[in-house]
Amino acid sequence: MTELTDLDEASLAEHAAEWRKRALRGEKQARGIAHALETEMRRRSGDTLTQNLDLDTRPQALRQAPRPWWKFW
Repeated sequence: MTELTDLDEASLAEHAAEWRKRALRGEKQARGIAHALETEMRRRSGDTLTQNLDLDTRPQALRQAPRPWWKFW
């Protein structure tokens, strides 16, 4: 694998997404690599909030906030 500092932001994001997909498919070593790539992405951006929409595997109905029971409309 190439050095993390040699990758630009776009290719780093590509690699991170690919390794995360591999980890979700069950590859044993992929989780650690994906974590290292995502950590580097967060370090570079300086943003503490991340968008993990690609990693949320729940059905769409469960992702939406439930409506309060007392609102009929």
